[in-house]
Amino acid sequence: MTGARRSERQRQPQPLLRKRIGSGRAAMDQPNVTGDGDVPLSPRFWAMIVLTGVGAGLFGALLMLLLFTVADLAFGPGAGQGGFQDAVLRADPSGRVVPLLIAGVVAGLGWFLLRRYVPGSTDVDDSIWTGEGRLNVRRSAGTSVLSEIVVGLGASLGREAAPKLMGGVCGSVLGTWSGLSVPQRRLLVACGAGAGLACVYNVPLGGALFTAEVLVGAVRLPVVLPALACSGIATVVAWVYLPPLPTYLDLPAYEFAFAPLVWALLAGPVIGVLATVFVRMIAWVSDHQPTRWWWQLLAPLTAFAVLAGIGLVLPQLYGNGQDMAEQAFAGGGGLLLFGALFLLKPLVTTMCLGSGASGGLFTPTLSTGAVLGAFLGAAWSLLWPGAPIGAYALIGAAAMIGAGMQAPLAGLVMVLELTHTGFGLMVPMILATFLATAVARGIDGYSIYSARLSARRTPNLAT
Repeated sequence: MTGARRSERQRQPQPLLRKRIGSGRAAMDQPNVTGDGDVPLSPRFWAMIVLTGVGAGLFGALLMLLLFTVADLAFGPGAGQGGFQDAVLRADPSGRVVPLLIAGVVAGLGWFLLRRYVPGSTDVDDSIWTGEGRLNVRRSAGTSVLSEIVVGLGASLGREAAPKLMGGVCGSVLGTWSGLSVPQRRLLVACGAGAGLACVYNVPLGGALFTAEVLVGAVRLPVVLPALACSGIATVVAWVYLPPLPTYLDLPAYEFAFAPLVWALLAGPVIGVLATVFVRMIAWVSDHQPTRWWWQLLAPLTAFAVLAGIGLVLPQLYGNGQDMAEQAFAGGGGLLLFGALFLLKPLVTTMCLGSGASGGLFTPTLSTGAVLGAFLGAAWSLLWPGAPIGAYALIGAAAMIGAGMQAPLAGLVMVLELTHTGFGLMVPMILATFLATAVARGIDGYSIYSARLSARRTPNLAT
């Protein structure tokens, strides 16, 4: 690594928590700074951007078809597209538990075989930050299929990890085939990964900002232009199956009020601290995943069985958390319910992740922020009534996902694109997200993505 790249990656100022997680990576340095500078945007590169966008959109549509089909088979018709929680509520106790037990068996056996017999990298983030933008196609495809199956069966993980991975694979394959340079290939993989996330949530602008802020670590024109093109193309292509609608439909158009504004100033730092705790939980379980072969087989079944038992009382905990967030955005719940969901959703998510299962963290983090915002907002309303609980949930979701990703712009834009509302709350959302992200960054050096980095250490930045 060159001296310039070492200097660019060095955290300034250093975070308050100097103790690194077990992998020893990404606390004192900024892992998402590639140090590649302005990558040449040649005609060949632009051609590959177009093809990567098309590939990411097609993979996104196919993976969502798989997810929705599995959910419909497991919990009944309508579970896949927008009716997951209702379908779970209609199921009897055995109808809730059995799909998760099946998920545990499929996850344990499937990932055990993949990790043992199909070598190669499936870590998009690491391939961009410290690698050469190369991903193993067979292992990535197997990981993606397994991920969507277990999420469709009710695992508390996000659905975006698989399309993000396969979008990155498209960039990796096309960049290698076309003979692009390593910096160009890294940028192409980042654009493909962001496009994969964008197309399954219908958030093209958010996907582009995710590429720039999270994966490349630079919001500048030579990054934003290809990111926008790739995410836009992938989103349009995915419309062959996915509807061109926001993820959260028919939410109220919340208007500005001073109660949420003052609340945002107080809640933002609190959310930043709690986001840091959640990220550290992710880091710990990522570094303590099963290593013995028999535990690799049994750990997912054990984790999913525990989730199934808890879900008999709180079915909102099943799945990625989309319905839980929607309930909070609509203000449909009480103080105790939102408090219980806030405490339990991070626990069951990290439990599933720590069992060795592979899945996303975007929606679980966003939904945790939504119910946390609803909980704190409901408590605040006892002192200053008048504002709807859903308004606090929107603010909390933006602040939590911005702090968790360490990407405030992407977090804000994604919440707006996911809901197509909240513009009246823009100022409170910005303040809460700024404060939460700044506090989380000042305390610690990890995000929900860098916390999952494997034990291979980054180069010594002190030399």
